[in-house]
Formats: sequence, structure tokens, C-alpha cells
Amino acid sequence: MLDYSSLLLAAALSGMCLSITMFAIWFAAPQARFVLTVACGILVLVAHVVLFWHYARHPSPWLCQIVLALLSLGFLIICLSAMQYLGVRDYRRAILPTLAAMAVCAGATYFGLDGVGFIVTYATVTALLSLIGVMFWIKGGGHDRRILLVVSFLSGICALSFVLCGAVLLVKGQWMLGVAPDNWAERLNSVVAVACMTGLGALTLSLHHLQAQIELKAETMTDPLTGLMNRRALTAFYGERVFGPFMSVAMFDLDHFKRTNDVFGHPVGDQVLRRFAAVIRKYARTGVDAFRLGGEEFVLVMSRMTEEKAYDIASKISVAFGAEVVATQLGPLRSTVSGGIGFGGTGGTSLDDVLAEADAALYAAKRAGRNRVISHNKASKADAPALRSA
Repeated sequence: MLDYSSLLLAAALSGMCLSITMFAIWFAAPQARFVLTVACGILVLVAHVVLFWHYARHPSPWLCQIVLALLSLGFLIICLSAMQYLGVRDYRRAILPTLAAMAVCAGATYFGLDGVGFIVTYATVTALLSLIGVMFWIKGGGHDRRILLVVSFLSGICALSFVLCGAVLLVKGQWMLGVAPDNWAERLNSVVAVACMTGLGALTLSLHHLQAQIELKAETMTDPLTGLMNRRALTAFYGERVFGPFMSVAMFDLDHFKRTNDVFGHPVGDQVLRRFAAVIRKYARTGVDAFRLGGEEFVLVMSRMTEEKAYDIASKISVAFGAEVVATQLGPLRSTVSGGIGFGGTGGTSLDDVLAEADAALYAAKRAGRNRVISHNKASKADAPALRSA
């Protein structure tokens, strides 16, 4: 049999190293708050292990209550860190039941039923680990799917080890112990906990690294002024796509934007750009993606849509933006936008070709007097940049 004190020492040492590593990562990347939460949870568990080792040598009712409370609290904090990472905001579903279980445990231990306190605590930890496993299993999608599923598996294994600890006490009817429980399930739990917590710590580092990569990629594909996707994102998402007859691109260019900057100043110009981005974003949904190419040029890519519907959406954007008013020191400012639409073909068309069609239609709208949307197909049928105005 393994020496119980050595197992506890290994658990404490492993947890301390993990906690220090997490704190170091958080100091380097303060935006990774879930890493800080994990570090705090592990630190609480380290305190539990150290005090449990002391309780095993010098048992006392008050120390027993503290030990059991720290065990539940540590796994509660780790559960909250999982919610942070996964974007689950309803923390009450974990906090309130855990606090209730901790109160029951404290009451049972106070009246001498420390065995019941251990059983309640093991059940609480099992529930928290199971919740972690279920959340990661349900959310196991995207780039981090494999990592999330491994986290779910390790949480389940760790939960099972706590189930065994509680089951041994329950089967033996050990409602009153007076000392720390010491049996094969406790020793197995120590080994499993060390292995699982070490694995979960390594996976937390992987999740942090993956999240940092995703955030960096999102930053490189997002226009910082408007929050829309940029030209890089347009190329990444549609550069290799073949545009069929039910795909189209609407290109927009704000009218007289240089004059807006010269007369009202660049801060007002930036506000106008953000206002148009807000308008075009209202029409972005599944199959409709909005991009800012740069300057005052914007693009809307529309999929699974007829030519008439694409034209209707582009026209509504033009009309809605024309109704926008920006307050300035020189008085209210109204701006307009011109648009051109290019369409995919039955034989398939590349992004560059569709953009070229949309650009040609846009310049036709500019020549026709601005503040209108022109469809490239309609203009071609008329043998001139003739005009379908919004």
C-alpha cells in the first residue's frame, strides 16, 4: 500500500506548482480571467490537502469543518472557472446548491456526525465535477472540441473517485468517525485527484493558448474602428469560394466622404463610418456577412438569395443610412451612400470577378448622381450604366 501521507504531499505539491503556473500566466495575460479563477480554486484545494494532513494527525471537530468546507469551496471555484471559459453566466446554479450543502455538512459535523459531513461533501464535489463534465461535453465544439472532451472525461473520472469515497463510508455506516477516513477509496482518490488535476492544469494551459490564438485571429480579421470584418476576413472566408447564381456582393461607398472629413473633421468622419457600420450590421445574419474594405468602402456578401432580394436589402441599407443624422458643431449632418451589386453565375464566378462587377455597378451609381444602388445585371441588360435607384 502507498503511504497516505506521501499521497497527500504529492497532491499538495502538484497543486501548488499548478497554482503558481496559473498565477504567472494570469500576470502575463490579465484578460484571461478564467486562468486566475482556476489558480484560486487550486490554491484553495492545496490548503484543504495541507489541513487534511494535519487533521489526520490531530483530529478536531472545528478543523474537520474547515477541511470539508475548503474541499467544496475549491471545486466550486474551479466549476465557476469552467463557466467563465464557456460563457455560462448563471453562476447561481452552482453557488447556491453548494453553499446549502456546505451548511448541511457544517451542521452534521457540529453535532458529531462527521462521517455524514464527509458523505455530503463527497456528494457535493461529485455534483460539481459532473456539472463541469456535462458543460464541457455540451459545449465541446469548434477548434477546442478535443480538449473540451478530454476535460469532460477527466472530470468524470475524478467525480467517480469521490463517489467511491462516499460509497465506502455509506456502506459501512460510518456516520461518526472522529478521525480522518483512511481506506482504499481514499488512497485511490488521492492518486486519481493528483493525476486528474495535473491533467486539467495542462489542459487549462492549452485552452488559454487556444483562446489567445482565437482572439489574435479575430483581431487581425476585425476592423478596429467599426467592429466589422475587414478585407483579410473577406479573402479568408470567400477567397476560394465559387459564387453561384444565388450569391451576390453589394459594394458601398460613402458619398463625398472626403468633403465630410475636410469640413467637419476626422472625428466626425469616424462617427459617420461607425453609423453606417451600425446600419449595415442590422442586415447581417446567417448567409449575409458585412465587411469594411478600408476608407469609406464596405462590402456585403449575400448567399442563398435571389437577385431581387439582394437588391432589396442593399436598397434598404442605402435608405436607412440616408435617414441617419450625426450631430456636429456645425449643425446636423446627413450623409448618403452609393452601392453596386455583382452576382455569381451559373457556371461559378470567383470573388474577384464578382467584386469587379459590383465595383463597376458602384461607379455607375456614382456617375448617375450618387445616393442610389445599381444592379450590374440590370445595367448590363440596358447596355449602359442605367439606373435603378434606391
